[in-house]
Amino acid sequence: MKRVVAQGTFDILHPGHLHYLREAKSMGDRLHVIVARQNNVTHKPDLIVPASQRVEMVGALDPVDHARLGHPSDIFVPIEEIDPDVIVLGHDQHHDAEAIEAQLAERGVDCAVRRASGRPAGDDELLSTGQIIEKILATRS
Repeated sequence: MKRVVAQGTFDILHPGHLHYLREAKSMGDRLHVIVARQNNVTHKPDLIVPASQRVEMVGALDPVDHARLGHPSDIFVPIEEIDPDVIVLGHDQHHDAEAIEAQLAERGVDCAVRRASGRPAGDDELLSTGQIIEKILATRS
C-alpha cells in the first residue's frame, strides 16, 4: 500500500485545496494530510479557522483517508510516524523540495518529494484563502 502525505494550513477551504488533495491521492493508495498548527505558520498572518476545525474539515473531504494536526515543534515527527512513500507539496507552497529531501535523508525517511500542479482559475473562482478574505473585506466594509 503506497502512503502519500500532503500538508498545509487549509485555513478557509476552497477548490484549490481540493485539487491539491485529489492530485496527491492519485499518487498512492492512502492519503494522510498534516494540518499545520498556527505556531508553525510563519509565512501568513494569523489563521482564521481554529486548528481542530481545519482538521475536521480536511478529514471530511473524499480524497483524504486520515487528517491530523502537525507536531507543535518538529514538522517532521508526523512524517516519521506515517513513513510515506511520497510527500506532495502544493503548487504554491513556499517549501524547498531539496531541503525537505535532505532533512528526510538525515532522518532515515526514504520517500519521494513531488510538487502538485495548480488548478487554473475559472472566471469567478477564488483559489486562495487570501483572495477569499480580500473579497469578504471588500464586500462587507
